[in-house]
Amino acid sequence: MLEMKVDGLTLDPLTNMPIITLKDVSGKKVLPIWVGIFEANAIALQMEKVATPRPMTHDLIKNIIDGMEAKVNHIVVSDLRDNTFYATISMSINNHVVNIDSRPSDAIAVALRVEAPIYVAEKVIDMARGIDIKDDINDSEKWRNWLENLKPEDFGREV
Repeated sequence: MLEMKVDGLTLDPLTNMPIITLKDVSGKKVLPIWVGIFEANAIALQMEKVATPRPMTHDLIKNIIDGMEAKVNHIVVSDLRDNTFYATISMSINNHVVNIDSRPSDAIAVALRVEAPIYVAEKVIDMARGIDIKDDINDSEKWRNWLENLKPEDFGREV
């Protein structure tokens, strides 16, 4: 497994679908994950530290976790089947580890709120043909420029 960080949010220029980009901590691999607009909005709000007047869904999940005195150990983007990514949220509660099936976008939104590590199984990167920045500098430079030109407010604020 590779530890990754949320590198940014952007829009697919062909479909106008939001894309979360994860980058490994060494900066060599990038994994794009297409998500829905509401999930992208939840992630953008957290990345920009925008406070909402009432808890949004992922804030509520964080509040439940805190209220139960549980801890999110990490999340894992664990599989890619039929063009669908799968993730698991690993939690500890009362000395028991519980793994909860999740969409990657929801797992990432929760991980950002509780500051939990994000991991991606190497097989997922291989199957998704994650961009190897070191080996393909021209394409990765175009990708980086594309990502840097979009701001979270471009997703709108559905608050």
